[in-house]
Amino acid sequence: MRLPIHKSFFSPVHIYPYHLFSLSIRRMSTRTYNQAIDCLNTLQSNAATLEASRASGGKLVHTAIPETIEYLQRIGYKPEDLNALNVIHITGTKGKGSTCAFTDSILRHVKPDWKVGLYTSPHLVAVRERIRINGAPLSEEAFAKYFFDVWDRLEANDTRANPETLPKPMYFRFVTLVAYHAFLSLKVDATILEVGVGGTFDCTNIVPKPIVTGISALGIDHTAVLGKTIEEIAWQKGGIYKPDVPALTVNQPEEGLRVLRERATELKASEFIVAPFIPGLTDIKLGLHGVHQYQNANLAVHLARRFLRAKSSSPNTDFETETLPESFIKGLQEAKWPGRCQEVVDPKHPDTLWLLDGAHTKESLECCMQWFVSPDIALRDTGDSTPMRILIFNCTSGRSGNAFLGSMLSNAAIQLKLHGQGNVDALKLFDSVIFCANVTYADGGFKGDLTTKAISDSDLAALKTQNDLASAWLELNPQFPKNNVHVLPSIEHAVNIVRDQEKQHGKIDVLVAGSLHLVGGVIEVAGLSEVAL
Repeated sequence: MRLPIHKSFFSPVHIYPYHLFSLSIRRMSTRTYNQAIDCLNTLQSNAATLEASRASGGKLVHTAIPETIEYLQRIGYKPEDLNALNVIHITGTKGKGSTCAFTDSILRHVKPDWKVGLYTSPHLVAVRERIRINGAPLSEEAFAKYFFDVWDRLEANDTRANPETLPKPMYFRFVTLVAYHAFLSLKVDATILEVGVGGTFDCTNIVPKPIVTGISALGIDHTAVLGKTIEEIAWQKGGIYKPDVPALTVNQPEEGLRVLRERATELKASEFIVAPFIPGLTDIKLGLHGVHQYQNANLAVHLARRFLRAKSSSPNTDFETETLPESFIKGLQEAKWPGRCQEVVDPKHPDTLWLLDGAHTKESLECCMQWFVSPDIALRDTGDSTPMRILIFNCTSGRSGNAFLGSMLSNAAIQLKLHGQGNVDALKLFDSVIFCANVTYADGGFKGDLTTKAISDSDLAALKTQNDLASAWLELNPQFPKNNVHVLPSIEHAVNIVRDQEKQHGKIDVLVAGSLHLVGGVIEVAGLSEVAL
């Protein structure tokens, strides 16, 4: 089961000091997107730094807001300048990205003459996916321009109130500054701003007065993963509420809802609204798959309505009617959010169907299996031949592979019974399973945009997480053929196995789940970008 790895696979990467790296970039006549990504990757936290942050009990997050404001001022802006972005601020532990995607699509369909900015994370294949204008990622040229604007301004103005503050912010905070700068430079009419982590101390939370704020579901399983109670999570998320700004949420567990209501009062929100479900919404075929998306779509409709009401010069507008106008419906139908319950037919191998879902919690994996084990996917009529089914899976080190895989299989069994297929053994749903590291290429290298230093070198070298997953799979399913369980050091190795199987079988369905980084790597290596993104 354990795959030996050649030592050269994990050759060390030379990291340049900031000042030397910057000088080398400045000497080049043109500064390219790839050079921007190289610079950005020097700002990543490594595994040891992340562990130290966790060990601090979260104390380091308390400096995030003042430090971000200082960085913002060093590049020439005040927090009040961000009000011009007309922000819809969204957080939650699950569904926040989908809610952002629905809200963005609705606004673009209602106001096609507007310039709508969307900031989300993480990206799947290219960092520039995080910063979108009217649904399209910034071009490589535009991203490089705004990136180096911020980079150069920080270098030119190195005065810091606290000498211990880093000369440049870490990865996510830097990209957030680039987004602010790009949206202000482009004079967007509206900005959908997704929180990175938490809410209260997140670096997106420096906009003094957004137009409206919203909180998607507070996932119960995050309490175990984050080591926090639902009340503590709700307190963090509720930190995005602002004085005289509507505070919205979906229906939440009682304890969480109580805290959110208290936070809305404490922070002097203009109103606190638990978004009522819109009649007829479930009759619309959403652009994002899965029954759980109706809750996200419902919140998005209410956020868009509140936003349009605030920005409208006329009190009588059709978006306030009980029946959703056509522009809202089209926005919901045409919303896209790659890598979430997404079906992609392989452009070069049309008999291969890639099923991509970056679900990485027990709750999101439950939603994944509701989508996968359904008449539209695994139970669809495929004629005379049943597709070979392959699972490609990975999860973050420290998460319980046994619990995740067990939850997937038990939920698959529930779905089979629900659809009248109780005689089908959920343990036989897959013919082959692959547990691979999130390393992009077989030579041990990463695509620049997908480089990560957050994996411990020792864990990666031993493929500890992947071997643990393989052991958990065989414990759950002792009869599963061991030769069909693969532990692999890279995503390219995994895709190569799929390509080998294509030569031997006709139709193949490949479910990729457990990690958005894994999904992005598969899109890159399998050549799916043109059809998936």
